[in-house]
Amino acid sequence: MNEISFADSIIGHNQPCYIIAEAGVNHNGSLEIGCKLIDVAADAGADAVKFQTFKTEEIILSKAPKAAYHIETTGDDSQQSWFDLLKSQELDKSMHQKLIEHCNSRGIQFLSTPYDLSSIDLLVDLEIPIFKVASTDANNLPLLQYMASKGKPIILSTAMCDLREVKKSVSIIRDAGINDIVVLQCTGSYPAPFQQANLSAMKEIAQECNVAVGYSDHVPGFNAAISAVAMGACVYEKHFTLDRNLPGPDHRSSLEPKELKELIHILRETEAMLGDGVKKVMPCEANNRSILRKFIVAKKMINIGEEFSIENLTTKRSGGQGLEPGMWNKIIGLKSVQMFDKDQPITESDVKDCK
Repeated sequence: MNEISFADSIIGHNQPCYIIAEAGVNHNGSLEIGCKLIDVAADAGADAVKFQTFKTEEIILSKAPKAAYHIETTGDDSQQSWFDLLKSQELDKSMHQKLIEHCNSRGIQFLSTPYDLSSIDLLVDLEIPIFKVASTDANNLPLLQYMASKGKPIILSTAMCDLREVKKSVSIIRDAGINDIVVLQCTGSYPAPFQQANLSAMKEIAQECNVAVGYSDHVPGFNAAISAVAMGACVYEKHFTLDRNLPGPDHRSSLEPKELKELIHILRETEAMLGDGVKKVMPCEANNRSILRKFIVAKKMINIGEEFSIENLTTKRSGGQGLEPGMWNKIIGLKSVQMFDKDQPITESDVKDCK
């Protein structure tokens, strides 16, 4: 899997995890809230803040039923239809432009998920450098083909998919000419139970599809996030909000500002702890190596001409003086050319003339 480059960022197995703060529709249709969400994401250290771009009339029937979590968070259809809810969360072109300007001023990448063909065109016009496909469109062949025709890298979420569907979606994108693909494991429940996070699916997806993988997180708490990064997620995505008590469908399963900042800090610490995978002596333990390790010393007085043996040699902590125990078998049986007092280290120069 090659690295994926876009804007000033690189996604790949040897790169820091690309962290997307998912604002989604938590702006509630307000430009002011949208800008505040950008500030929160930038202050937290996210690489990107992502919104959602759609034309309500193009993605839903006027009488389409709400999902259970929509009803729980926004009331049933008699109180507000799903169509009307989505209509209240649309962002027009002017709002997009202002959000992008604010992202630029804060040094954070603006991203958005298009849910329909005209929204893809809008994001192309706005020069968005990479597309994100929502899980709800992972099987949407015409949308995937049209998106891939624009020649940009694609991040594909896969909630509610099995492996066969994931492979088919990746194939559709590749057949349209796009090989820069990141596939995100995701569980499509809000919130999702930790027992059903299925993080190990990232490994299967990576092997079967030959793609970079990541995790779109709907599980409460930080454990799924930490585990995903430790398992090699190249991209991590999490919903956030200004306040979980705000009205709207996604606030309740989102992180609040302090939590987002804490999580990103923990994820960067997790990456640092993973290291480069090369087993070596670390700088902080170099001094302890000679202090805590044992070295070869005389177990008792050794006379000239006496053979080194298990009776007159032992290993003790000597502050780094003497031969390392790995030399033990090479000096056993050699005849000493000098006298050694008890506990005297046996050095390399002491045995160089021994036979």
